[in-house]
Amino acid sequence: MTDPEAIRLMRKHLEGLFPKECPNCHRRFATLREYVQATTPVGATISYDAEAKDWQPTKPVGTTAMANCACGTTLTLTSEGIPIRQMWRLLHWAMNETRRRGLTPQQLLEQARLEIRRQVLAEPGPDPADHH
Repeated sequence: MTDPEAIRLMRKHLEGLFPKECPNCHRRFATLREYVQATTPVGATISYDAEAKDWQPTKPVGTTAMANCACGTTLTLTSEGIPIRQMWRLLHWAMNETRRRGLTPQQLLEQARLEIRRQVLAEPGPDPADHH
């Protein structure tokens, strides 16, 4: 699996997690783009399976990425719901790339997170002024 393929799989999963609502202020994020625009990443993106060097878990613990809503509440996006074979492909990509690049799984996932955010923000979106 190449980096672009891994990023595409991760992004497709993340886009499927929306709409999402902040449980505190009830701000609604209709899309991944709205979420990326309106939240601030906090902490590291962690693959608990990769950290444990379990590259083909029968029951994946999963991956989490946290961001703060404008109200200060921490929101979490997870890998829950990714089909297990797809998770294995992503974990094998992570295993190969961390070894090849001399990175920790956390460092690799941080690069992936930054790339997904970069892609989402670079795409044209609806103009907020159009909402009457």
